[in-house]
Amino acid sequence: MSKEQILIIEDDPDIQEMLKFSFAREGWKLIQAKNGEDGLKALKNKGVDCVILDIMLPGMDGLKVLKKIREIDNGVFLPVIICTARGEDADVISGLELGADDYVIKPYSPRVLAARIRAVLRRKESASFETADSKKKTFFQHGKLSLDIERHRVMLGDTQFDLLATEFAMLAKFMENPDIVFSRQKLITAIHGDDYPVTDRSVDVQIVGLRKKLKEAGDMIETIRGIGYRFKTDMKNN
Repeated sequence: MSKEQILIIEDDPDIQEMLKFSFAREGWKLIQAKNGEDGLKALKNKGVDCVILDIMLPGMDGLKVLKKIREIDNGVFLPVIICTARGEDADVISGLELGADDYVIKPYSPRVLAARIRAVLRRKESASFETADSKKKTFFQHGKLSLDIERHRVMLGDTQFDLLATEFAMLAKFMENPDIVFSRQKLITAIHGDDYPVTDRSVDVQIVGLRKKLKEAGDMIETIRGIGYRFKTDMKNN
């Protein structure tokens, strides 16, 4: 059985050493980089299953590294967890909007971080949405908006949208269940499973990002105050 490979981009040697021993107990193979440039080289040259990324790095900062990861062919849907001492709302929102799958604030427990890694690895394995329902139907269309699971393609008329894995999964779940209200937790559980660690704020940020990418079709995702979200199908101009 092959070991998952975890790339850690972190310039603090104490944290590197702590995670080295902690993750070795999980049976993961570690790839270590002290700056963003070395991390990107490792990502291009080696098969990586998940990235642990600090923001405050020498040279290229972590947010720029994240942007570049998402530009690499094998990095578009690669799970990335930001681990940083920068815990202001603006920092968290920036990280999530740029495509981070999770955001962990230092100091953190290695066991908690390991649990979050296991969660994103499970998500990676199930990213094809191989549920009983999705096997029966893999194409959805409401108005001019269409979603093709097999081709991983979202179109609004002739315009194709480039969505991250979680954004695509959310939209697929909405379009599979039009007019059904999802609480934030119900939505994340439907996509990632029961024990996926995520905050309401993270879900809200991802929904905002999805709406922006869908342009005028983003209005089809309606906020139900105090509950969550639903995908509207009664819009006249969708």
